Amino acid sequence: MNGTTTEAPARPHRTITPSVLYFGTPVVLLTTENPDGTPNLAAFSSAWALGQTVVLGLGRDSRTAHNLADRHGLVVNLPSPDLWPAVERLAPLTGADPVPPEKRPVYRYEPDKFAAAGLTPQASVRVRPPRVAQCPLQLEARVRQRTRSADGSFWTVEAEVVHVHADPAVTVPDTQYVDPARWSPLVYNFRHYHGLGPELGHGFRSETAPLRTR
Repeated sequence: MNGTTTEAPARPHRTITPSVLYFGTPVVLLTTENPDGTPNLAAFSSAWALGQTVVLGLGRDSRTAHNLADRHGLVVNLPSPDLWPAVERLAPLTGADPVPPEKRPVYRYEPDKFAAAGLTPQASVRVRPPRVAQCPLQLEARVRQRTRSADGSFWTVEAEVVHVHADPAVTVPDTQYVDPARWSPLVYNFRHYHGLGPELGHGFRSETAPLRTR
């Protein structure tokens, strides 16, 4: 080896116009509180985290968006790949009654989404909405800021995570870390469900890699 870096070959490209841009994002199941105190459960694939903040993209007229405008507690539940059938059962359901006109061709009203999806509510510690018992990672959070999109079609919600629950099976024993070799999120990839493939390597800031080689 002479220490030089070999440049990766350029790829051919063509212009396309995809109908969606879900280019491999994790699925989250959001639990919020309805006006009557019952829980709402909804599947989303527009979510990302920075530090202790989770940022969510919510449709303007969704039941979840209306709930979070008035009641700021929520749980961000992260399902594992084996839960994709439950997520898909949940996907065409809405807690909005009446169903907004633009949703009627695809969605139907369902007051008990937990039962319809075959999932189990589990009491939270610091917020009122329940967790999803089958999800290996559950993030209790509170809304800190809501921002309407430029065209008014969706809300961006920033939520501070206040309590994290993790299945011991996906953590590094005797640590506070999630083990990336044991945890695989459910990924929504251009409207298809995927898990992670084999690990290719780790970043230079990884804190779990040294723990796994002890």
